Amino acid sequence: FGPDLLIVSAGFDAWRDDPLGGMRVTEAGFASWGERLRASAERLCAGRVVSLLEGGYDLDALPRLVCSYSSYML
Repeated sequence: FGPDLLIVSAGFDAWRDDPLGGMRVTEAGFASWGERLRASAERLCAGRVVSLLEGGYDLDALPRLVCSYSSYML
């Protein structure tokens, strides 16, 4: 497995308070996913990642969650 880059469909409807998701992922959980994704991208493809917003329906929390997730990629 030797990708040129990782393409991620980043769904934030897994957020614990999302009205449609029904899952229990915390803000720290999204940050952890971002951290692991970055580490994998560094190891596999020189850190190249494209991350696309896929879902997330708690519009008050969404900006905070995206920042937590992406903070490890900057």
